[in-house]
Amino acid sequence: MEDGDSGPRRSTPAEEEHLAGLTEDEYAALRPVIDAHHRYDVGPGQCSSILAQRIRAPAATVWSFVRRFDRPQVYKHFIRSCALKDAGGGEDLRPGCLRELSVITGLPASTSMERLDLLDDARRAIGFTIIGGEHRLRNYRSVTTVDEVGGGDGEESRNTVVLESYVVDVPEGNTVEDTTLFADTVVRLNLQNLASVAEAALPPA
Repeated sequence: MEDGDSGPRRSTPAEEEHLAGLTEDEYAALRPVIDAHHRYDVGPGQCSSILAQRIRAPAATVWSFVRRFDRPQVYKHFIRSCALKDAGGGEDLRPGCLRELSVITGLPASTSMERLDLLDDARRAIGFTIIGGEHRLRNYRSVTTVDEVGGGDGEESRNTVVLESYVVDVPEGNTVEDTTLFADTVVRLNLQNLASVAEAALPPA
């Protein structure tokens, strides 16, 4: 955000360098998903970003891990434990559910209270907002989507691409660059872990 901005602006994550790993065809295929789920009204004192991860596993397999709002620690290894506050987990998950996370030591956080905002199994999209806890990510909102992209009819010619975007307040005393670097690092490591977990879940060739 440029100095002197006084009102919200619509983020343009498709132009971020984090999507440089996608081919032109992949980006073209994902553009409707980006427009639908990964743009935010970024206000003064906020920053936004998007990252992409290509995974060599079917989208259904990847989604089976991503949709588990009740078990994020399966691939988000910074999380020690997760406790749902008002839902049974699994298929009972629904927007409005709350979870309380305990974070591993060594990070500038200890707990996080989060609300499920979006869970769309048909479009493979999930979103949440951090609403409390002891951490530095205030007013953090995130959306993750899972899509198959590629050409041809063979399974080998298709990849799954996971996009994860967010908008968050810049803490007092920090810069946009500092905040983006911190959040991007956490998201990137989570996505890399997701790729490892999903690919390891496939049966032997």
